[in-house]
Formats: sequence, C-alpha cells, structure tokens
Amino acid sequence: MTDENQNIEMSEDRRAEVTEFGSLTARSSRGTIHALTIVGQIEGHQLLPPQNKSTKYEHVMPQLAAIEESDEIDALLILLNTVGGDIEAGLALAELIRGMRKPTVSLVLGGGHSIGVPLATAAQYSLIAPSAAMTIHPVRLTGVVIGVPQTFAYFEKIQERIVRFVTETSRISEERFKELMLRTGELAGDVGSVIYGDDAVEEGLIDAVGGLADALEYLHKRIDENRKNNGENL
Repeated sequence: MTDENQNIEMSEDRRAEVTEFGSLTARSSRGTIHALTIVGQIEGHQLLPPQNKSTKYEHVMPQLAAIEESDEIDALLILLNTVGGDIEAGLALAELIRGMRKPTVSLVLGGGHSIGVPLATAAQYSLIAPSAAMTIHPVRLTGVVIGVPQTFAYFEKIQERIVRFVTETSRISEERFKELMLRTGELAGDVGSVIYGDDAVEEGLIDAVGGLADALEYLHKRIDENRKNNGENL
C-alpha cells in the first residue's frame, strides 16, 4: 500500500470516528489530544426520539475509560453544547471526567443547560465562549409523579448531589449556586438562572472565558509539564 493510500485510509477512519461518536484524536509534535463532543440531550436509560440530537452515555463512558488508559493520548478536550437530559447518566459522565488523571479541559459552546453544568465543571480546567450561557434550574422529572412526601424527598436528594458536585469542582459556593438555581422572575414560566460567559467566570462557576485556541494552549502546557516531570523521574 502506498503512502498516498495510507493517508486516504487514515482520513476515512477519522471521518468515521467523527460521524459515529462525535470525537477525533488529533496528533501533532506537541502531543496527542482527543476531542470529545457532548451535545444535545444526554440520553440515559430511555431512548429519545430519533429527531432529538442526543449524546448516548453508553457510548461516551467506554471512550473516557479508553482515553485514560491509552498510552498514545496525552490529554482530553471536551466540547459542550447541551440542553439537559438524564441526570443519572450526566452525573456518571461527570464523575468519570473528574476521576481522570490526564489533563482535561471543557469548553462550553452555545450553552451548558442543567446537567451540562457539572459536565463543564468536572474537567480540571473549564472555559466558556463569550456568547455561551449556563442555564441553572432545579431538578425536573418527566412521566408519572406520585404526589407523596417521599417523592419530594427524592427530588431534594438528587438536587443535593448536583449541588455538591458542582461546588466541589468549581469556585462557586453552595449558597450562591442554590440561589441561582431557585431564582424567580428570570426564566419565563420557570425557576432558575441563565448566566453568560463573563458572569459565569465572575460567579466562580467556570474558570475563564476563552475559545478553542485557549483550550488547546492549556492542554499543551499541561502535556509539556507532564513530559518534563516524566523525564526527571527517569
């Protein structure tokens, strides 16, 4: 097989990777970074209608495990544009991201809605585009709801899990996050807050306002640091 055919085959593999899983491994002299997109609704234990743009958590979970274990991948870039979804599935992905030792950066593009907030803060460093927004609101439940005290206690426990995770992985306080979550008068017919780029940083929810180049620059710096440390330990 000629070099030209090999390049064509690699290009086709990369195209399939993007089409199937919304991810791509980019290699350069500065290091190998895997870019993973988490978009639309986070699909959990129930299938969403085919017209819904969704991210299947059972696809992302093994990818995260493989990225962490791979000797070829140096860092992970997470591109986020979410509109909520399954809480259990979203928290599962967020916990996996938080548990990674390789350098991780999240970049919020467009929006980080509901469960997209802990997905953003789970990375070691978080960025938000100037035009992007974070939507914070209380936990909702679709389907049949049994109107008993136990149901409301269950809601509260789920909400506390989200609050605890976000406040542990960002600089925002628990009191302030709950205040934003329960704010009235900002969302039409709903309770909660919409926080844009600079405000998300000022609140301590996101680390910095930035774009793709900023995210990659951070990862390259971390890769260089890891290489130097490994070299010193040899």
